[in-house]
Amino acid sequence: MLLRLDDVSRSFGSRSLFSGVSLEVRAGDRIGLVGANGAGKTTLLRIAAGDDPPDAGRRSVRRGARVGILRQEIDPAQDCTVREETGRALAHVEDLERELRDLEAQMTEAGEVSSDLAEAYDAANSRFEHAGGFEREARIERILAGLGFDEEARGRPLRTFSGGWLMRVELAKLLLAEPDVLLLDEPTNHLDLPSIQWFEETLTAFRGGVIVISHDRTFLRRHVRQVAELALGRFLVYPGGYDYYLEERVRRKEELLARKKSLDRKTAETERFIERFRSKASKARQVQSRVKALERQEQIELPDEDKRRIRLKIPEPSRAGAIPIALEDIHKRYDDKIVYDGIDLQIERDDRVALVGPNGAGKSTLLRILAGVLPFEKGKRELGHRVEVAFYAQHQLESLDPKRTVLGELESCATMGDATRLRGHLGAFLFSGDDVEKRVSVLSGGEKARLALAKLLLRPSNVLVLDEPTNHLDVQACEVLEDALRGYKGTLVFISHDRAFINSLASRVIEVENGRLRFFPGNYDDYLRRIAEPKKTKKSTPEALPTAPPDPKRSAPAEPASNKERRRDERERRKARQKVERRIEKIEAEILGKESAVSELGWKLADPGLFKDPDRLRGLEAERTELGSAIEALYAEYERLGAELSAMADADCESAAAS
Repeated sequence: MLLRLDDVSRSFGSRSLFSGVSLEVRAGDRIGLVGANGAGKTTLLRIAAGDDPPDAGRRSVRRGARVGILRQEIDPAQDCTVREETGRALAHVEDLERELRDLEAQMTEAGEVSSDLAEAYDAANSRFEHAGGFEREARIERILAGLGFDEEARGRPLRTFSGGWLMRVELAKLLLAEPDVLLLDEPTNHLDLPSIQWFEETLTAFRGGVIVISHDRTFLRRHVRQVAELALGRFLVYPGGYDYYLEERVRRKEELLARKKSLDRKTAETERFIERFRSKASKARQVQSRVKALERQEQIELPDEDKRRIRLKIPEPSRAGAIPIALEDIHKRYDDKIVYDGIDLQIERDDRVALVGPNGAGKSTLLRILAGVLPFEKGKRELGHRVEVAFYAQHQLESLDPKRTVLGELESCATMGDATRLRGHLGAFLFSGDDVEKRVSVLSGGEKARLALAKLLLRPSNVLVLDEPTNHLDVQACEVLEDALRGYKGTLVFISHDRAFINSLASRVIEVENGRLRFFPGNYDDYLRRIAEPKKTKKSTPEALPTAPPDPKRSAPAEPASNKERRRDERERRKARQKVERRIEKIEAEILGKESAVSELGWKLADPGLFKDPDRLRGLEAERTELGSAIEALYAEYERLGAELSAMADADCESAAAS
């Protein structure tokens, strides 16, 4: 055991964030911490790191074990270089080196080296070597190169870098320190695709334990072997990978729901019996037995679920021309740095284009030129017939007015015709009720991202240009946005480091590197396969474009025969159950009718004048006896069918558990 949390709880004011959290981390563990934004994942990670104390419970770490967390804070005004800041992670190695230098100085001064001094030097030298002191500089250079820092960037001061690059410095320091437990909060958020690939290889070789928060589904599928879910204060651990977690989560819910439905059905039947026959003396014992059984009955409570999802439907746009955007001989530079020196690009109608390549290659520059928000030195940008471009970029989160309310921010880009649907539109992005009166200044990163997307998609556009649209969104929100974009009837050009997102949407991949563009049909996996193939010629030639992008509404693969059989069996069981339920209702009605007839006969038999007509009296008594026998038979049938219905419910429960 390296790290353990025992019954940990945390609250903010009167709100309980989570309670009863217990988790153990061993060497080699890869634990994915999942849950919606605001569930408390980052807070739990900080408690695991020892940065924040829990309100209740205990955190324990094995003696000598080191826990490292990816810090989200770094001073952007520092004048030290990237290389110098990264090297601070090896401060303990510098201390060992100073100890060696001191011992060397003592040995030189003494002239004759004593055995004690020699032993001390050997021990210090061994510790220095074990800590990687002799390859310290090489390790720093290797990690910085893997995270995308070129030679020039490694010598630049931190104040010249954006927040995303500063986070890479923090990740470099964490990897260099080599703790026994890595606590990672969205480690791939600021990495480009090549850096993600390098980071994944590094993480695979890491021998310690890892707890990671990530919305990168591909990353979770590749690395997580255990999933811990925080959902509305509950903490559940799933002993398997991410796909196992998704399937098991659904199975557990279905099993619990089936058990509850069965129990509710039994309860309803029992209560109906008690209510119907509580005043009947002949059924007093049975009624009392059922009352006691009801008091002892198991209670199943379904966990509260946050059923709110982004119900996102992108308005259908007008049809654009065959070539919505064309770039010809584009030249772009920043001061002395040439980004593009004469590139051509055509975006075709209904294209789904993903731009990929390392950070700094010019992807965002190209995207902004396509969107028409960035000028260039030379060349031509032409829009096709009836083209309307909508652009989403990360800086739009900062451009939101913090003084406005959520509704006011949406009103700022609305027209008079939009007024009646603004609240409904915000509701689609999970801003409902009093949420629309929140100030933008108090919104989380995920809420700001949703608001920015709500503004972008308020009115239809036939070309969407998106720069990292899934950043700050949780996994569920990413999937809903992905589903909506698959149904979008327009042209899409985007940058994303979410490989699952690219694979789901892209019909064409454009690789941007060293000012050149290379074209690949298909999604990101297709692109990786193509670049892994041996090159047949030294000069790469653009690939032929697909005649049409994949149909986003293409039919799902044929359902396996076993699933069809299972669904057929479920339909048959449902029909049989409904037949029994209808029969029970019919019997109840018959019992009520016959008991009403018996009651009416009782009044007739109480008539004193009846004794003057013996034949009629015998006829009424015979009728009452016949009705009594019929009622008893109906009771027997009623109880038999009730038992049969309960058995069917139990069988349904077992079937749900087995599937």
